[in-house]
Amino acid sequence: MRGREAVTTCAGTRARVHAMPRAMRFFLLAVLLAVPGPARACGLALALLIDVSGSVDPREFDTQVVGLAEALRDPVVSESLVRQRAALNLIQWTGASRQTVSIPWTPIRTFEDLDRFAQTVHDSTRKWRNFSTAIGEALTLAEREMAQMAGCKRRVIDVSGDGSSNEGADPAVLRDRLVAQGITINALVITGSERDLVAYFEREVIGGEGAFALASDGYRDYPERIRQKLLRETASALSEAPGIAPERDHTAQGVITNAMHPAAPRQKTAPIAARGP
Repeated sequence: MRGREAVTTCAGTRARVHAMPRAMRFFLLAVLLAVPGPARACGLALALLIDVSGSVDPREFDTQVVGLAEALRDPVVSESLVRQRAALNLIQWTGASRQTVSIPWTPIRTFEDLDRFAQTVHDSTRKWRNFSTAIGEALTLAEREMAQMAGCKRRVIDVSGDGSSNEGADPAVLRDRLVAQGITINALVITGSERDLVAYFEREVIGGEGAFALASDGYRDYPERIRQKLLRETASALSEAPGIAPERDHTAQGVITNAMHPAAPRQKTAPIAARGP
């Protein structure tokens, strides 16, 4: 639509709205406000699941939340999330009946939204310490959360874990159910505690369009690997975001530009400080 035609159409729409009875206008406003904020024009719903089972010591928990916070602030990741009008949440998971939403769905519309979410991830406190590994139960909670985000174009569950499931629901059953709903499950597999753990996650946990598992060599590689994982989950789908043209360029500085909608590149932010003892 040409600019002048668009202005004329918008003016006509406003005139029709103002012509409505006052009660009707209030009703229309109430309907619009009733639509969940994160679900409006949402290109990506990304649930971030971190392992807090008994095999994860306090230092390793800190590595997860600090590494994830820094990865979210990566210039390419953050611009991808903002452009896609993403929604993020954070789930801590361990044994059966011990899964919790640490941070509820948060709409990412600006870099400030993203920075606040990343800082909240960084500051997250651990819910449990000494329980088993119930991946199926974690996926059950993620399924309930994803039901709130049905309006998003893509729905992705991002599972980090260092062990196979040893209690609760069968993760493969939940995986199949989620995939049938159009949800993708990816994994960051923290190796070292079990043999063939990556193969287990590939066989029993991941699924859906473009699903993948990345391996981290213990927790020392976690910060870089979670950054690579988020890059793959977010930047690769940028061309599908609402209102975004497919032409894009990854510059040497890691900034996404777009031929149709150029944006001021986000500068690299200072790393989030390490957590205290």
